Amino acid sequence: MRWWRVFGSIVLVWGVSVSALLAQPVYIRVNQIGYLPSERKIAVAFCEKGRANLHFELVDAATHERVWGPAAMGRKLGHYGRFPWHVALDFSKFQKPGRYQLRIVETGDLSIPFRIGQSVYGKAPAAILAFLRQQRCGYNPFLDEVCHTKDGRTVEGPVPDGTYLDVSGGWHDAADYLRYLLTSSNVVGRLLLAYRLAPDAFVDSVDALGHPFPNGVPDILDEARWGLVWMLKMHPDPDQLYHQVADDRDHSGWDLPYEDTSDYGWGPGSYRVVYYATGKPQGLGRFKSQSTGVANLAGRYAAAMAMAAVEFAELDPPFAQRCLRAGQEVYRLGLKQPGCQEGTPHNAPYRYHESTWADDMEWGAAELFRVTGDSAYLRQAVRFARRIAATSWMGRDSVRHYEFYPFFNAGHFALFDFASPGFRDSLAAYYREGIEACQRRADRNPYGVGIPFVWCSNNLAAALVNQILLYEKMTGDRRYHALLQAHRDWLLGRNPWGVSQFVALPEDGVTPLHPHSVIASETGRTIVGGLVDGPVYTSIFRSLRGIHLSGPDPLAPFQSDWIVYHDDLWDYSTNEPTLDGTARRCCS
Repeated sequence: MRWWRVFGSIVLVWGVSVSALLAQPVYIRVNQIGYLPSERKIAVAFCEKGRANLHFELVDAATHERVWGPAAMGRKLGHYGRFPWHVALDFSKFQKPGRYQLRIVETGDLSIPFRIGQSVYGKAPAAILAFLRQQRCGYNPFLDEVCHTKDGRTVEGPVPDGTYLDVSGGWHDAADYLRYLLTSSNVVGRLLLAYRLAPDAFVDSVDALGHPFPNGVPDILDEARWGLVWMLKMHPDPDQLYHQVADDRDHSGWDLPYEDTSDYGWGPGSYRVVYYATGKPQGLGRFKSQSTGVANLAGRYAAAMAMAAVEFAELDPPFAQRCLRAGQEVYRLGLKQPGCQEGTPHNAPYRYHESTWADDMEWGAAELFRVTGDSAYLRQAVRFARRIAATSWMGRDSVRHYEFYPFFNAGHFALFDFASPGFRDSLAAYYREGIEACQRRADRNPYGVGIPFVWCSNNLAAALVNQILLYEKMTGDRRYHALLQAHRDWLLGRNPWGVSQFVALPEDGVTPLHPHSVIASETGRTIVGGLVDGPVYTSIFRSLRGIHLSGPDPLAPFQSDWIVYHDDLWDYSTNEPTLDGTARRCCS
């Protein structure tokens, strides 16, 4: 059986080294997971010098025998980096399931293998959930260890500072061990939305603790419940909401979670702070947030809890009712304190700069109406929908870190079923305005990608895929499906570097080997399924604190003065797997 793997900075492709690979005149980039039989199938080929009259063909990956073609190269796509010549390779007409490669007839250059078939994405949901289990705080099944059992001691809440509050559990946000209601509420909402849209895509292979024993509950609901239980702890009383456990003091060491030695004033490895959602500027150190309210958190919290009330109504009625009650209570807090609770910094200026909240309140109100039938929620959802309209990052050259979180508005989709026919048209138009703004940007580069390459750009690509997918479900209009595919394919390897942005997905692909992750680095194990931050503007990479590369960059020939991506342990700007970005892919 022919195969290939990547070892450190040496790439072996059927015995071809990096230096030999780079000497080849034509590079081919494909979606490494593969393609559904009936969909458009577009690869990108590029080289340093323009080539005329080239042809390509599809070959069997095992035998290298031609199965389709040869065909002439497609349209010229333009310039990127040091490669002025890019062309499209369109093999959409070929639909036979199998494992294949693309080959340039005149040069013999090959793409990496990929599949065509109805089930090419079948393993993706399980891989994504495996990554989320690896992110668990408290008992972590990936490590079979327990961490952060002393979280936490309160700050700025209705009780004296330093009061103990049990907020153990939940998920670590990324490679660090902070936990945010800001991102975790979104993760739970995305998981429950994915299950609502495609329940048959999720299997039961583990128990509630992540052990490899089925428990009669789909794994995605087990994972959602893990987050829900933590969210309930962050709301200990009807009029109280906490939003963040720990801060950037966590970044002082490089420890496995159960060996964490960060010190918040109670000794190394002891209690950590839990911040109350004050809705005002907050921070105990040099830097502070610029918070203006709590409605962003309250709306997402309410949406997640209302969705949980539906999905757990038969599995666990008392838990479902508890979730619904908590969602209603926190939603009322959002009505009282419109505005955004940002992430709370300490020693560094970096934080989550969320600035939009009406989208979250719309989502929460729509989901509460779905459960309760209370028309007040419906009226409020419509009001919030009109307020947020099409406001988003889409079409912009740059935005602050997480400024327009959660990057697309699920509230418009949730409200659509209950809106009047006229307002349904408005909701669809809001989505369409953002999509078309991205389309205009996408038309300007060879890969058809229309996102700004700010920190966590992969989240934006995944969000656009989600927005187009939901727009299609709302309207039946598939005119933007090629744009959806371009961003999906970008994430899965059809990019300048030829690297899937998901760790070990596909398992036989070129994927990040050195993610910025303590767990991956210190255990030597693969954290399957994690979506890394993704490419950033070169100017951003050069400006962030503490970033360096551990050695020569094997992807250097494919970097540019515009954007960079590094498969390097010490580049937290492009190669750090994130909780919410990974969960977002469950929907799409």
